[in-house]
Amino acid sequence: MPAHETFAAGGLGFVVRHELWDENIQDHADQGVVILVRAQVGGKDTTLLRFNCFDVEKSYDYGPENDSLSVAGPEMLGGALLTNHYQMDPIACGNPIGWTIKTLGSKLDRMLDRAGYPAIAKTVDYDAVRQVLPEVEACARETYATKRNTVKHNRGTDIFECGNIRFGLEMRRLPMGDGGLAIHVLADIGGTPGKKYTEETELLAFDHFWNGAHYHYGPRNKNHRIYWDRTLVENPLAWTLEQFESGKLPAMITRAGYPGVAADLDTGKIAEVLPAMKKRALEMWEEGERLTGHPGLPLEATPNLAAAE
Repeated sequence: MPAHETFAAGGLGFVVRHELWDENIQDHADQGVVILVRAQVGGKDTTLLRFNCFDVEKSYDYGPENDSLSVAGPEMLGGALLTNHYQMDPIACGNPIGWTIKTLGSKLDRMLDRAGYPAIAKTVDYDAVRQVLPEVEACARETYATKRNTVKHNRGTDIFECGNIRFGLEMRRLPMGDGGLAIHVLADIGGTPGKKYTEETELLAFDHFWNGAHYHYGPRNKNHRIYWDRTLVENPLAWTLEQFESGKLPAMITRAGYPGVAADLDTGKIAEVLPAMKKRALEMWEEGERLTGHPGLPLEATPNLAAAE
């Protein structure tokens, strides 16, 4: 289980932890803070309520470990059972951490009853709960800010300038052996090129690994990571090049969190550079096959510029 902090309030415990979700591994690409309400049920430490305070997923669950929980829905829905998984409305609820703390301070007993734990609901000590909630909130906000998973890859060995962005190609190999050809989409976000201060940022990363092929939206920003469905995407490199050639880059860069960069893209320059970049990418792809039997994979592990602690 990921590292977490627990805060006690009577017989209840509030757990705060960071979670990273990978699309096609977990539900979707996302990350953020989980706040759990836990207690002893039948001698077992049990999660009674779960609040997902993520970049994308803003939701809460009644009784995630209560397999027998079912509640009848409105008659107009033909007797369909209510879901135990509810979405927060980001417009009405606002910040998910703030909404969660406010809700726990006023409606915790009702939520525990709805989750299928009426006996525990009757024992809620609101004085103890409200005393500890400021600590829970402070921990949740700090965890959201400081435990974010980001990565800083090498920029690549072969660089192709395309106006306000550039492509970096790199044959990557992880210490455990997986790897392949990576394409990094880079831009200067801070400072001015050629001056004393400039900051090159990786907007997108496409890791065409022979085993765990995946790509990143905003690896230095939100780092939402997606693993390809290899049943449908047999050649991830061809898939990536197709996105570039079909004009998907502006939308992808916007999703990565850089709409200003996307707005300034020179699509004509990108189209002009793509053939040479594609040619070199395929050469590196084939070189890895020759060296190791896996496309784009070098013989030796390549060092990685991990995000500073």
